[in-house]
Amino acid sequence: MASSTVTPPRPDRPARPNLAFRHLRGHRSPAEFAALVRRAAREIGERVSCDARYIGRVEAGEIRCPNYAYERVFLHMFPGRTLTDLGFAPRASVRGRGARAPEDAPCAPTTRPERTASDEQNTAETGRAPEPYDTQDPYDTHHHNHEESDVLRRAFMTGGGATMAAVTLGPLRLAHDASADRPVRRAGASEAGALEEAVRRIRLLDDRHGADGLYRRAAAPLRAAYALLDAGTTRQSTADRLHSGAGELAISVGWLAHDSGRFDDARSHYAEALATARVTGDQGLEAHAFCNTAFLARDAGRPREAVRAAQAAQRAARPLGSARLMSLLALREAGGWAGLADRTGCEQALVRAQALYDRGPCESDPEWMSFYGEAELEGLEAQCWSTLGDWPRAARHAKRAADLQDPHFSRNIALYTAELADDLARGGHPDEAAVAGMRVLDLLDQVQSSRIQTMLAGTARVLLPHRRAGGVSTFLERHASTPRTV
Repeated sequence: MASSTVTPPRPDRPARPNLAFRHLRGHRSPAEFAALVRRAAREIGERVSCDARYIGRVEAGEIRCPNYAYERVFLHMFPGRTLTDLGFAPRASVRGRGARAPEDAPCAPTTRPERTASDEQNTAETGRAPEPYDTQDPYDTHHHNHEESDVLRRAFMTGGGATMAAVTLGPLRLAHDASADRPVRRAGASEAGALEEAVRRIRLLDDRHGADGLYRRAAAPLRAAYALLDAGTTRQSTADRLHSGAGELAISVGWLAHDSGRFDDARSHYAEALATARVTGDQGLEAHAFCNTAFLARDAGRPREAVRAAQAAQRAARPLGSARLMSLLALREAGGWAGLADRTGCEQALVRAQALYDRGPCESDPEWMSFYGEAELEGLEAQCWSTLGDWPRAARHAKRAADLQDPHFSRNIALYTAELADDLARGGHPDEAAVAGMRVLDLLDQVQSSRIQTMLAGTARVLLPHRRAGGVSTFLERHASTPRTV
């Protein structure tokens, strides 16, 4: 159990109240807030002895940086934020040589100091957090000075090449430039290119490793993208690229939130992308935003909204001339009909999706659709039949999806195999389900996805009555011993 005992502040350094943390506590008493901290810790498998006294010491500034257990809990409670956002000092400034620096006092909520390597190593994505705590708009940049856009632009362009920030997903630090009176430079084609590369790299990392661990780190590039829009540009073509890139990045970050189970965050990001599309009249971006909104609505239990969003996406996409895009959007619609238990509507949409897919690829296909191939079509159809309760049919499509998937899409292989395991378990084939479940567990070393872990947990519950079977017992034991992503 992590202790709340922390080395008290040094006598030569008066404690500064942590106003950011106090603001996040809101109207709750210290004891009530401590109970919420303990509950959040249990959600991610941590044990902390948090009480009202500990909360008081944090707010008084006596605890300038929490230990690693508390760090994981706080970042779970307030997704998208860093320790400095919560009013704590950077860890390096509390320990070792950095502790002598005068800047290491608890930070006001209006600044975001650079994070250290040790901070970065301990910001892996956590499960879904209680949104009522997240009261600060993560994209509110008005509290930074007017040099911020210039700093953010340079962050895209430095660090070993234009794509370094995207490759590492390290936060594009919101530091302040020393010469605050210097006018902001306008963004150019190089910044637009770096933004587009950031989108590509985030998608690639998600395909290989899943969303958990990426979401919080991808929020900073998104803030930077919209700051670049505020900086303006002299050419309309560059402005269009920046708007499109920012919108696509918002969708990518929204997907990371979606796949991590943070549905409210995802909805906000998708809405932001849709607004960007409407401002610029970008039909491709609008179709993409509606496409993901439909998928999110289905997963969030709003099937009628899923149907309407998918139909809106098809209206936006029709002039683009991409049969593959229309095929994917028909599948999104089919998922909504399945959620409404409308088998006829679902089957009609599935037939339409297959016919459109068979027309083949074309130059009009959007770049972001690189994931959509025969495997994805089979996987989405499997999900439809699973929702309708047709387990044998769902299992056949899920198996085909896993067999067809390109090996470098590790996350999707794990997803389709998890779908297969669940369909087999619910269809009365526990031994085969356990075998598929073991394959998913083998992949979890390289894939971090709350969606997949949740699916596997559901399969384990279905298999519990069959735990005396050898294969099932082995799967259940291994699943129980596998730590969830934190």
